[in-house]
Amino acid sequence: MTYIIYIAMVLMALGLLMAFIRFIKGPTAGDRTVALDTLTTIGTASLVFLGFMFQRFIYVDVALVYGVLGFIGVIVIARYLEGAL
Repeated sequence: MTYIIYIAMVLMALGLLMAFIRFIKGPTAGDRTVALDTLTTIGTASLVFLGFMFQRFIYVDVALVYGVLGFIGVIVIARYLEGAL
């Protein structure tokens, strides 16, 4: 079971690294927005995973709030890029 946990942690770290690289290099603002959404999603999944690992369910509550705020943030950025804001 511990190997699975380590593999999941490495995969999440690689996903965060690749999304961060796309966030930095993204040629358009749309690419950066999608990368930011991906970073938020992986961060939320990481918080849930940590809550499972440490058996501290407060991390799940924090992950829910972080996910909602990330979603609202991406919607606001998309509306701004669309010109409707």
